[in-house]
Amino acid sequence: MGRQIAHRLLISIPALVGVLFLCFCLMQVVPSDPAMIIAGPDAKKETVDAIRKDLGLDRPIPIQFFDYIVRVAQGDLGRSIISNKKVIEELSQTVGPTVELMLGAMLLAVPIGMALGTLAAVNRGSIVDRIIMAFSVAGVSMPVFFIGLILIQYVGFKWALLPFTGREGPVWAGGLPSLILPAVTLGAVLIGPISRLTRTAVLEVLGADFVRTARAKGLRETAVIVHHALRNALIPVVTLIGLQAAFLLGGAVVTETMFAWPGVGRLAVGAIVSSDFPTAQGAIMILAMAFLLINLIVDVLYVFLDPRVQRG
Repeated sequence: MGRQIAHRLLISIPALVGVLFLCFCLMQVVPSDPAMIIAGPDAKKETVDAIRKDLGLDRPIPIQFFDYIVRVAQGDLGRSIISNKKVIEELSQTVGPTVELMLGAMLLAVPIGMALGTLAAVNRGSIVDRIIMAFSVAGVSMPVFFIGLILIQYVGFKWALLPFTGREGPVWAGGLPSLILPAVTLGAVLIGPISRLTRTAVLEVLGADFVRTARAKGLRETAVIVHHALRNALIPVVTLIGLQAAFLLGGAVVTETMFAWPGVGRLAVGAIVSSDFPTAQGAIMILAMAFLLINLIVDVLYVFLDPRVQRG
């Protein structure tokens, strides 16, 4: 177990450096000059050139990137061009809300998706199966922003049941009502894929010999499905959840912007729009690290679900 985690961490480092380099290069082609933003639109050319030299923007891109990596390794992500605050301070204020949103969406989507998929598999070919599959297809087809707009229009604005703007605080401090709509928006699009794959995986397992043996022993059908069929069908479902992590992170950017949720995604969008390169690079780095962390958790779950992975 320990060797697998260490190996995964080692191979994640080049991937993270590659993402940072790609982001760094893309920031260079943006038609905005950070030095001009700092100096102001009426600044003289000499002033702008002096700021560019002070920021190191006059040096070749590979050297700038190397210096950036060295600073990141030391825990220095630079200062925001707009607010002049340390980027790490701004990120520390946004990581918590994003984690809350991601966990809320996963806690909503995973149990519901697996329950619907299992129910559809057990009642294969029935009206229940068809309704669940139709619901799943509809959920996959609808984009995040459409679901969010519908919830904002009716649940938030027309019926005034839940707040739909901003964050009222952490969940444990009365912030749960403001989390519900963003979490439902982000998690709703994940229910469909999970339920469809769970149905397929459970159907394959229900025909296995060990399931027939469990039934022959006189076990209750619920125990057979939950403890035997569903557990052995979890590996492809866990794989799907890991693959959907990137989609959730991308959807979090849209969701946070729609609901004015003060997370990393909204911070990244605002930083890119305002050409705040240090903040944008720091936010993208956090999102990339979150994606790598989720994949690491998936690899660890493989070992618990199937010990043959560890032996292999």
